Amino acid sequence: MQIIHADIVYSENSKQLAVHRDSYVAVEGGRVKYIWSEVPEEYSSVPVTDHGSDVLIPAFSDLHVHAPQYPNRGFGTDLLLEDWLEQITFPMEARYADPEFAKLAYDAFVDHLIAEGTMHACVYGTVHTEATSYLIERMDKKGIKGFAGKIGMDRSAREDLLESPEKALRETEAFLEKYSGNRNTKPILTPRFAPTCTGELINGLGRLGKKYNTGMQTHLVESLWEAEQARLLFPECSCDIEIYERAGLMDNGPVIGGHFIFPSEDDIHIMQKYDCYAAHCPDATVSVIAGIMPAGALLDRGIRIGLGTDISAGHHVGVYTQVGRAVQLSKLKNFYEPDGNNTISFPEAFWMATKQSGQLFGDTGSLEPGAVFDALVIKDLSDAAVKLTPEQKVERFCYAGTKEDIAARYMDGEEIPDGTDD
Repeated sequence: MQIIHADIVYSENSKQLAVHRDSYVAVEGGRVKYIWSEVPEEYSSVPVTDHGSDVLIPAFSDLHVHAPQYPNRGFGTDLLLEDWLEQITFPMEARYADPEFAKLAYDAFVDHLIAEGTMHACVYGTVHTEATSYLIERMDKKGIKGFAGKIGMDRSAREDLLESPEKALRETEAFLEKYSGNRNTKPILTPRFAPTCTGELINGLGRLGKKYNTGMQTHLVESLWEAEQARLLFPECSCDIEIYERAGLMDNGPVIGGHFIFPSEDDIHIMQKYDCYAAHCPDATVSVIAGIMPAGALLDRGIRIGLGTDISAGHHVGVYTQVGRAVQLSKLKNFYEPDGNNTISFPEAFWMATKQSGQLFGDTGSLEPGAVFDALVIKDLSDAAVKLTPEQKVERFCYAGTKEDIAARYMDGEEIPDGTDD
């Protein structure tokens, strides 16, 4: 057993933070065992790691991030979605045909995730099998709980990023066979989005999903253009997500739909039916002017929503930066489109980034007894003149903090330096 002292904050539920000021968390076997206001006498011989007035919180989860776009973060965001894909994204992704380039980029990406406090993630690779294999191996070795996928794409993109349906399915199956037994990072089916996939490819992925009991991540109704293209290319379907339902991709594991900004009633009903996750990526949707997710209204209808950085449409690797952005965008959505849209609170946004998303990766995303101890110690960001409450320390970090304000990182109960050590 180990005991850690700090202020302790995690999500009690979607509306309320659990706060344990000046308290102790006992960790045993990589999981939270107890939280005490004082250490009981029977445990007085157990060493205590004292973080003083710093605050202990759960590690973050990123439900939508493009690892190959990591070198593009922070530029090209003055372009709209289609131009951004053609001029920024696809040229970079083509470079992952070079395994040595992929290794350098993915080493930096995975280390940066952990440095920013992200220990669980749903990650997109590229169509390149060797590069994506290195990505999932690196994530698994580093202990990141999550999913990584080889992208499926056989139309409407650069020729050097397209595969025939036969090759895409053959190499995807080999990827599933090789990595389904991973301890931490599992493979996931990743059709990029409906306009870049033929029916042959999507139906083939559906068969693989059933065979290997594997879930799916994709982009869903990210823009009005995408939603319209999906209906044009798949006229037998009433909405974007029905394309994947008809292919049998919804029954085999977790389903994560990136963005989900312009859902129809049919999209919402199918998401509810399969208890899918929607990934809200605030910075990214502002950068490419895709739109603003109606997050408050979707939460009220029981849609599971987590947060994503969507590197590199988003420009910051830290999920915590998206907590404050999600609150801000909900206010904008409610102000300009008040009919049916609701604001979300800071506790709701923090819950989406931790406990709600953590359920996708097992018993993590919380510090309640029984939870896997994936956690961060955040420095006390109080001012000399004004001492902050534990809740205020967390809120200030999410709005104004940096990775330099993370004093310690714990993964599976063990402290790790900063993500860069093997």
